[in-house]
Amino acid sequence: MISVIIPVYNEESVITSVLEKVEAEMSFVEEYEIIAVNDGSTDESLNQIKKSKLNNLVIIDHIENLGYGKSLYDGIVKSKYECIAIIDGDGSYPIEDLKVLYQYYPRYDMIVGARTGSEYKKGIFKKPARQMFKTLSEYATGSKIPDVNSGMRIFKKSIVKDFYDALCTGFSFTTTLTLLFFLNHYFVKYIPINYNKRVGDSKVRHFKDTLRAGQIIVQSILYYNPIKLFLLIAILNSGLGVAVAAINYFTIKSYYLDILSAISTASFIPIFILGLIADQLKRIYKVQKGNRCL
Repeated sequence: MISVIIPVYNEESVITSVLEKVEAEMSFVEEYEIIAVNDGSTDESLNQIKKSKLNNLVIIDHIENLGYGKSLYDGIVKSKYECIAIIDGDGSYPIEDLKVLYQYYPRYDMIVGARTGSEYKKGIFKKPARQMFKTLSEYATGSKIPDVNSGMRIFKKSIVKDFYDALCTGFSFTTTLTLLFFLNHYFVKYIPINYNKRVGDSKVRHFKDTLRAGQIIVQSILYYNPIKLFLLIAILNSGLGVAVAAINYFTIKSYYLDILSAISTASFIPIFILGLIADQLKRIYKVQKGNRCL
């Protein structure tokens, strides 16, 4: 039994074929539902969805655009099965691989399709941003994360509903989901999948959504493991101080740079102490809420 949630925003040219493909691939389960969430599309996407002659199709219509994450969460709330699958409505993900991911359910709490291929690696701006978020997420969680924001995954509904307040309503929804599962010690499995060229124009606003994703990652680290964030800041700040001292010694030889270097290097201790305080405050907060300290 599985609920497949498909967020839709201006995908009139491809959404019908995506829905039909999902239905055609559902032979691996006895019961299923397909939930299409039209997120305020300004084209004919909603009409195309309504024209689809699918069994077990549920339509959610947002009269205004509320965001990728909000669409997914509304679909999760509306779903009737514990097993949730999400996949984008732009034709970029291999729908036939849903059955491959499903093989690991329910032994794993979340199974993620890790994107591979030349199409995934494209983009002068996206590639370094993606690598930066991957590195920061792996540092925060202490785990290897092949794909931090893949839009094709299967997970347990009951777990996600517990984190409603922490989930992002925009494109960083999947990034948040990844961090929440790892930082709360759930079992996550990654399966390599091909990533295809999307149909139509991307809805991602690279600069704005990159800043938002960075904010989400930093907030998650600060909430679940603050000492790691403060330790990283302390190391970077002290490292900068050492670098400035070395450059100044061999080249400029400025008195003011010596002072700046000394302050920057010595800041390691107070910043690290702030991290310890933040960590203790987090533990006290969780004890007061009756939760186990992480």
